[in-house]
Amino acid sequence: MLTAPNTDVPDAPATAGPLAARYESLIRLAEAIRSRHDHGDLFDLLADELRNVVQFDAILQYDEAANKVRWLLCEGCVEPTKNPLSGLEKEQTLAWWVHANQQVVVIPHIDEETRFRVTLDRLKARGVQSLCAFPMSTSHRTMGSLMIASRHADAYSPEEVRFIALLVNQIALAIDDAVNFQSSTRSADRLRLLLDLTNRVMSTLDLRELLREASANIRRVMHCDGVGVTLPDADTGTLRLYALDFPEGKGILHEGIVVTGISHTVEKVFNSRTPLMLTEEEVQTDGVIAAEGARSICRFPLIGRDRVLGVLSLGSKRPNAFSADDFAFMEQVAAQVAIAVENALAYQQIADLKDTLAREKVYLEDEIRSELNFEEIVGTSKGLRRVLHQVETVAPTDSTVLILGETGTGKELIARAVHNLSARRANAFVKLNCAAIPTGLLESELFGHEKGAFTGAIAQRVGRFELAHRGTIFLDEVSEIPLELQPKLLRVLQEREFERLGSTRTLRTDARLIAATNRDLHAMVQAQQFRADLFYRLNVFPIRVPPLRDRPEDIPLLVRHFVQQFSRRNNRSIDTIPSETMEGLVRYHWPGNIRELQNVIERAVIISTGPVLKVAVADLKPSRQPKATVKPGPSLKGTLGDAERAEILKALEESKWIVAGPQGAAARLGMKRSTLQFRMQKLGIQVTRTAQTKDQEPSTKD
Repeated sequence: MLTAPNTDVPDAPATAGPLAARYESLIRLAEAIRSRHDHGDLFDLLADELRNVVQFDAILQYDEAANKVRWLLCEGCVEPTKNPLSGLEKEQTLAWWVHANQQVVVIPHIDEETRFRVTLDRLKARGVQSLCAFPMSTSHRTMGSLMIASRHADAYSPEEVRFIALLVNQIALAIDDAVNFQSSTRSADRLRLLLDLTNRVMSTLDLRELLREASANIRRVMHCDGVGVTLPDADTGTLRLYALDFPEGKGILHEGIVVTGISHTVEKVFNSRTPLMLTEEEVQTDGVIAAEGARSICRFPLIGRDRVLGVLSLGSKRPNAFSADDFAFMEQVAAQVAIAVENALAYQQIADLKDTLAREKVYLEDEIRSELNFEEIVGTSKGLRRVLHQVETVAPTDSTVLILGETGTGKELIARAVHNLSARRANAFVKLNCAAIPTGLLESELFGHEKGAFTGAIAQRVGRFELAHRGTIFLDEVSEIPLELQPKLLRVLQEREFERLGSTRTLRTDARLIAATNRDLHAMVQAQQFRADLFYRLNVFPIRVPPLRDRPEDIPLLVRHFVQQFSRRNNRSIDTIPSETMEGLVRYHWPGNIRELQNVIERAVIISTGPVLKVAVADLKPSRQPKATVKPGPSLKGTLGDAERAEILKALEESKWIVAGPQGAAARLGMKRSTLQFRMQKLGIQVTRTAQTKDQEPSTKD
């Protein structure tokens, strides 16, 4: 209702000044509004500038964009610092009614007005006697309403109301211009953000750098307090905060923190592929987010071509900080970020595969140069067939295999057979002779090192376990691993994880371990030279490879195999092996096993000038018992010496003239190897290298 006030009231205030001065103030007010790009303090600006144009004791603005009513009471009113409309719904206020109905309301006397009694009673209690309220709108939009009030009754004449209406229209136009400018600036910033993200997709392939820069740009454009990107861990699949831009954070949230378990909404968005906008109440129940002071949260899934890549989150310390327009725009941003993440992940995967192929190429070239050139396992003996049956049994599993046997029996060939018959055969077979690497460098060979980890570490090195990921690693002479390094090997076997030297980053490996040794690990455990827990972990499926002397029926097959192999390599044509040569080779004890046989045949092929293989059989001395020299003595001391000598000779014969080892003469006599050697030297017993067959008697000399 528009009511004409009574201008003859004696205590009505005079106008604020000459008309020209009022219009000059009006122009200044409009310019001030247009120049103010940030409208968070627009109400304070209106209150200050309007005092120069219109007399009032209280002013109110209903802001449609912020959906709230703002009040300012002068010092002459009762309780000037308290909002008279606190606790009221905005629909109960006069200001909201004016905005909703787009009508001017003038109330000369509050006591005579029957409408809006809740609002008017509260204003009257604070000394207000008259007021007028105007809708603020333009042809483009409605922006709310503006109300001014006075402690005087009938304070605003019709001329004053018309002037104030003009004033409000000008304020509305100025605000509309400013809003348009702000909207165009915001649109330009948002388009620039989308363009920047698009360019980043093509130019930046480092994932962490990409997400950090994108988070900073999103936070700036969206005027929020923090932006974070959560991605699943490549090894475990747990959700981690991968990138965070939160300059004023308390440090509770930080890059690398496991999000799984501390924020159920992140997991919900990741699993449901649906974005969420959390209310202030929902934020308080979402883990540690509330502890950082957040009151508004938006989360968006980063959806790739065939999976969810992660979650993009925006947070603000202001309640209701994100509008529906913001939410829709951020869905577009999330789509661009998802493309960038997918491209960076694909690039990283290709780079990792390229590095892996390069490392495998170098490793395999080195392996080819050091290969023993066994093309296959040769033999038909019962002992060998038993070993091959064990290989067929264990190969399809992922169990650890321990291969036992003397030096030169072909333990590596058995390891390769296990790998080739397993599901890992398409991946790398990585080998390492633990006895051939200095103790100080063995850890670096196994687990790798970072640049600068120790003197001489001029570049990063990938260890054998990392190289054997999803393949097989073969550790020959595993008994030579130092005690201080064995716990780290045990951890790899049990936990499948390790750290490079000089690094705190935990790496995971899915490598199957095959170990080999020519020593008695059980005896080493009892002598505290090998960890018992590591021995039990290695000894899951032991395979014992028989020595060549226990499979003499395989020797002719091996001889022919090596003759053909070395004949091709040396461009020779050897098609005849004399029977006496073959018999001599079969009778020989072969302490060096297949490796020694290979070397003998290679030497024979080199010295054979015709089609007949020439082997210096006499040099092999196929006696099964070594020569020994005994110095008898007629005295009691000599008799005791003879008895001791006889016991030692008996033990040597039973052990096939092997001194050391679990089946050696020293073990049979219950003494140390060094003690037995000392007694043999004192008694004049000498064992030759070539006299180690069972049938030959030992020779003695005084």
